[in-house]
Amino acid sequence: MPARPYHVDVPLRWSDMDAYGHVNNVQFLRLLEDARVIGFQEWFGQDRSMLNEGVLVARHEIEYLAPLEFRHAPIAVDMWATKVSGASFDLAYEVRDPEGHGTSLYARAETTLVAYNFSTASPRRLRPDEREKLRSVSGEPVPFRWRAKGSRA
Repeated sequence: MPARPYHVDVPLRWSDMDAYGHVNNVQFLRLLEDARVIGFQEWFGQDRSMLNEGVLVARHEIEYLAPLEFRHAPIAVDMWATKVSGASFDLAYEVRDPEGHGTSLYARAETTLVAYNFSTASPRRLRPDEREKLRSVSGEPVPFRWRAKGSRA
């Protein structure tokens, strides 16, 4: 993780909860999406947000570390880029308690995103300014437990 990853607090919704009283695993992906939307507006600007120009999710990987129960306090999402290539990039996340609300780490995740041109229905190359911004928020790969074991079982 970079020395200071991008940080955003994301509110929980009552409907995020499943029958067991925990935030549903599918809702974790929505929370990551919420963090990306906020981050992209800050990183790429509102007038030229990557979301307006086109970006698609190509892959998600998530490792659940602890159950997250609904509460009124938001969750904290730390986010950073781990890989930047021609038309795609990987974002890493850690989902945790915000300061003053505990010390739990609930999940680690990584998303591969592809810059996309909807008018041509094809991937597009990342612009130099997009690459520069992503590199400015880049850090180490996600410390998934399987990586520590040396295999992707």
